Amino acid sequence: RQERSSPTDTVRDIHHLHESPTDIHHLYMLLVILACAPMALLPNLAQPPVRLGCTPFNVERLGFGTWAWGNKLLWGYEPDADLMLQAAFDSVIQPSSPLDRRRFFFDTGDSYGTGALEGQAERLLGRFRRESGWATRAVIGTKLAVYPTRLTGASFEEACRSSLARMGRKRMEVVQAHWSATNFQPWQEPALWDGLARCYEAELAESVGTSNFGPEQLMKVNTYWRPAHRDSCGLFEACAELGVTPIGYSPLALGLLSGKYDEQNLPAGPRGLLFKQILPGLAPLLGVLNEVARARGKSVAAVALNWCMCKGALVIVGIKTPQQAAENLSALGWRLRDAEVEELERAARTVPRKATQNVFQTK
Repeated sequence: RQERSSPTDTVRDIHHLHESPTDIHHLYMLLVILACAPMALLPNLAQPPVRLGCTPFNVERLGFGTWAWGNKLLWGYEPDADLMLQAAFDSVIQPSSPLDRRRFFFDTGDSYGTGALEGQAERLLGRFRRESGWATRAVIGTKLAVYPTRLTGASFEEACRSSLARMGRKRMEVVQAHWSATNFQPWQEPALWDGLARCYEAELAESVGTSNFGPEQLMKVNTYWRPAHRDSCGLFEACAELGVTPIGYSPLALGLLSGKYDEQNLPAGPRGLLFKQILPGLAPLLGVLNEVARARGKSVAAVALNWCMCKGALVIVGIKTPQQAAENLSALGWRLRDAEVEELERAARTVPRKATQNVFQTK
């Protein structure tokens, strides 16, 4: 293990450099390299990395979601797009220089992929990670679907092992429950909690968590897990009290806040029908997003993502092309001013129709 030198050691080492012209030249070259390093490689003081649960990993506050990978119904996935998806993945985790030590969180789920393509997102993400050459820069979390047939803790452990097999891995950084069983089959909830505990104890995951759990349910599951010092993720208020990492999904509201759509330009499929109902009332919020984007020299999507990060969340956003990845990454390295955040919040409160609430969300 490399030990950090003391201030005295540092002074002594620099003093010794004066005895060797070659060493002085090397020091000069190092200073030149650091001076020329891209700003993205310098410490991100505006949006510093966040510790992911009880894993040993600090990840950037912007993560990437894979909901669209394998989903034909909502996102129009076609296998021909896999090369583009891989290029998008590589564009995120490829180091921009030897000094780039950033890690990025990638979110997936065992139910991602429609019909025969169920699990396709996990398969693609695992393959892209293996083939990239920078596997350690991708920190992955998957979510286990709470299907009504998964009635025992062992069934959830087996589901986790299947996810690992699809990704070609022996251990995952994070495994979460995709939703709570409380609203549908409350008798299944203890098995779910036990199943995630089994995943942790069997060392299939470095951390376990939840998705779509409200603060009441989050407190209950943490009380159950606390003796084993396990971790979970949930809503801001409960997370602050429990000291867990909140992960925010769909920060662009399926694309409503991306700046790409209006009432005359709607996406195809179910999203278009939803957007047609919601977009008319979004005009004030989209107006403020556009205004801030112009002032900042950023895209509307980058402003929306930064807004979410300012709330304290690790934000996961969809990724399908290298261009989309680059636009999303431009949300890092800066921070909205408090006045800008408040202006966005005021505009958001005027929206008459909110996005559809996830049916799996609990209290």
